[in-house]
Amino acid sequence: MDLVEVLPSLHLLRFRIGQAYLWRDGTELTLIDAGDVGSAAAIEEAVRRLGHDPAAIRRIVLTHGHRDHVGAAGELAGRHGAEIVAHALDAPVIRGERPVPEPELLEWERPLYAHGLTCPEAPPTGVDREVGGGEVLSFGGGARVVHAPGHTPGSIALHLPRHGVLFTGDCVASAEERVMLGVFNVDRAEARATFRRLAALAPRTVCFGHGDPLTEDAAAVMEAAARAS
Repeated sequence: MDLVEVLPSLHLLRFRIGQAYLWRDGTELTLIDAGDVGSAAAIEEAVRRLGHDPAAIRRIVLTHGHRDHVGAAGELAGRHGAEIVAHALDAPVIRGERPVPEPELLEWERPLYAHGLTCPEAPPTGVDREVGGGEVLSFGGGARVVHAPGHTPGSIALHLPRHGVLFTGDCVASAEERVMLGVFNVDRAEARATFRRLAALAPRTVCFGHGDPLTEDAAAVMEAAARAS
């Protein structure tokens, strides 16, 4: 696993498939997404490498219910007492009560999707707090939950206005130095509309579910990519 500093208070944790982010407020930590089912030990080790105790993880915010984002959340919460937060529409999927919704795949997405299925299936995971959009979470100076449907019905983004940071989940991605609409969407038109709404937030730093964070000219790059999607 790679550990990359994005900002002094923000680190990227990159796994074989997918990634998560660790936000620090003093000694309190927030994890945005949790990698696949085998990622718990690597996440704990990354926290220790940064000089923190994994018990300081207060909450785990899941941007959506896919296996490469949910996998280690239950294990980490069970060990350290972290609160798990997710959208009400994806919470039944995360808890194992409903199947993962099937995406509408474009032809070029099919081999990528098959590769993604090599990631181990996530176990049923409890959700402590269900959100709908508009809530403000108590980290990052006030992290606003943005309902971001399209990739899944209950996808969310997180906007930290005080810091100019936006976590997009899988609605938006970066690949080969290009920002683009994320893949494997259940509703591509809805995902495009979400992309435009996220770009309108004019963030200074954008953290994607897949791909390198955007830290230069982020607002302009997001706006142009949203128009082109």
